Amino acid sequence: MQEKYYPNKEFAKQARIKNMCEYQELMDWAKEDYEGFWDHWAKEKIDWIEPYDKILDESDAPFYKWFVGGKLNVTQQCIDRHIDVRKNKAAIIFEGDRGDRQIITYLRLYREVNRMANLLRNEFGVKKGDRVVLYMPMIPEAAYAMLACARIGAIHSVVFGGFSAEALRDRIQDAEAKVIITADGAYRKGAPYMLKPVVDLALEEGCPSVEKVLVVQRNFEDVIWIGGRDYSYNEMIESQPDTCEPEVMESEDPLFLLYTSGSTGKPKGVQHSQAGYILWAQMTMEWVFDVKENDTYWCTADIGWITGHTYIVYGPLANGATSVMFESIPT
Repeated sequence: MQEKYYPNKEFAKQARIKNMCEYQELMDWAKEDYEGFWDHWAKEKIDWIEPYDKILDESDAPFYKWFVGGKLNVTQQCIDRHIDVRKNKAAIIFEGDRGDRQIITYLRLYREVNRMANLLRNEFGVKKGDRVVLYMPMIPEAAYAMLACARIGAIHSVVFGGFSAEALRDRIQDAEAKVIITADGAYRKGAPYMLKPVVDLALEEGCPSVEKVLVVQRNFEDVIWIGGRDYSYNEMIESQPDTCEPEVMESEDPLFLLYTSGSTGKPKGVQHSQAGYILWAQMTMEWVFDVKENDTYWCTADIGWITGHTYIVYGPLANGATSVMFESIPT
């Protein structure tokens, strides 16, 4: 048996897509003129550094290229363009497993992301195209790290913080990561668990590409530090400038690399590009979730998965909304 649930009239009145007729019109437009459809939304929604000169290049199918010639930086889409009008608005509301809470405004997010971007670029020598693996708990620094990589054109690859050293090692090796960003530990359901020792074990088993490990310290004891490799985020971040010139990226440049779970074989790295991904993230937040800039949105996923990438970090921020980030498990 199937049941349909209809919103009340007041709720429907404020929705972007108010009824099935409007939904069908949108679908028909996308189907009948897909180039014109995405051209319209790309011009309306993305702040281009340089406009694209071709909507879609199908010459090397199935390797389609969207918005050819366009230049952008997704952090400008998610942060910079909000500073003038909503700098004091909450971008991220963080709630930790132990009840600790932070409200990160768009202005603070801008500064924190720029500081980490400068740290990676100036202290660790990370440049456009370098891979950076994140093995992080659900804390604000995880979002800062993702966006900092995007700021300087590095390709982030987030590995779920519950994966084993072997799973982490396989992904580091495949991505040929230059830097690992992690935390000493985290909390889940009231219990602490360690992350840095898992990174240490993964690197012991052979990851020659890794030069530096950046560790967010949360006051966990018994953490081993390797001189010349391991660095404290807490000690280094305060001296970093809070402005950072964004790298100019092509539409099809890689934004991030995310690995499949490996449940059906060797994990496969799936590459997501700049313009197509950020436009899709922004539009699905609008069309599917009907999220508006004054909404507070909570996605219960982990940033280790595509859902967390899109609906905790990139999608809500691109829409100027407030995203809730929760460290523990919702019960």
